[in-house]
This record gives sequence, C-alpha cells and structure tokens, in this order.
Amino acid sequence: MLYIIATPIGNLKDITLQALEILKSVDLILCEDTRKTSRLCAHYQIKKPLLNYHQHSKVNKVNQIFKLLEQGKNLALVSDAGTPGISDPGNKLVEMAQKKFNDLKIIPIPGPSAVTTALSVCGFPADKFIFLGFCPQKRGRKKFFQQIVQATYTVVFYESPHRILKTLTELNEFLKLDNQQIFVGREMTKKFETIYRGNIGQVLDSIKKDKLKGEFTIVVRRKT
Repeated sequence: MLYIIATPIGNLKDITLQALEILKSVDLILCEDTRKTSRLCAHYQIKKPLLNYHQHSKVNKVNQIFKLLEQGKNLALVSDAGTPGISDPGNKLVEMAQKKFNDLKIIPIPGPSAVTTALSVCGFPADKFIFLGFCPQKRGRKKFFQQIVQATYTVVFYESPHRILKTLTELNEFLKLDNQQIFVGREMTKKFETIYRGNIGQVLDSIKKDKLKGEFTIVVRRKT
C-alpha cells in the first residue's frame, strides 16, 4: 500500500490520530527532506526508516520505490508540510504508481493544507476558488497575473519571503484597483503567525515593516 499523508504546516499538534497510527505502522516513510520529517518523527516517537523523494529525484529513486512496493512493503508519502501533491512532487509519484501497478492501493490520509487554512479565515467567498500554486520566478509571470485579474472566483497562491514584495507590487500594477481586497498569511499555524488584510497597498505597507521570513499564502478576493 501507498499512503498519502498530510502533515502539519507549522504546529506539530495539527496531525491526525490516523496519520500517526499509519506512520508508526508502515515499513518506510518517503519524504521531501529527511531532516524536516525526522523532527516530526522524533516528536511523536516514530522510529521508521526515511527515504527522500522530491522534485529532483532521478529515475533510479522511483525504481527503488517501485521495487519496495513490488515486495509488498507499505509506504507512506509525506511532504515537508501540508498535503502531498499540492504544489509538491507527490502527485507525480501517484501518477506513475497508478500506471505501474494495476492493483496498488493508494490511500489518502487527509489533514492540513495551507490553501484551505487560508480560505477558512480570509473572509472571502470560497464556495468556488482557483489555486495557482507558486508564482513563477521568471517566465510566465505576466500570464500568472493575468489569470488572477481575469478570475471570476477567489484566487489562492503561494509565494516565498524573497519575492513576496515584488510579487504583490506587480500584482497591484496588473489589477489597477486600489480597493482590491487581499489576504496574506505568513507562517500560518506557527508561533509567529501573522495575518494581513486590506487592499494590496495597505498589505504591502504592513509587510514591509515586518521580518520577511516563512512562506506566504495569498488570497485575492474575486471582483464584485
């Protein structure tokens, strides 16, 4: 079996009992960064071997994983934080495993996700929304912003601390709406969680005054 397990995006207490139970029972845990997953395992006294699997993993690593599955091993896939497959290479592994094995059970163990966490507190309409992942660093940025401008639903995307100011500034130029409301969550569920609300200009001014650390989740309210 291959379990797809959501893990905390910040607060280590945000993990389900089922996730802990399965992590303690599997033969091996696949993870993006063994250092980060080691901290989670140590916190909950989970003593299982870890094998790194990330976006740069080669074919040999995938073949190694498939060999373990062929041997009947039960594996768990986790990301550094949140739900695997959401802006994360986990979806590629699931796709390849589905094609490789006809009878492999791939079981989701739901839990935290920065997308739903931000939507739950942003106060914007979330009956329908668009998730765009991380903003492109270079190529595709114009198209990315155009998608947000043209969206008829609330939009959610991620950004790093190194590019948050640049991205919000460019987004403001594309929207050309001084009253366009956005929500930005930084370090969500962590000790220094910070929430920013208002129009883009107001949010930019607030972020400039703070330390640019941690990942950012941005929610743009749909046009009314």
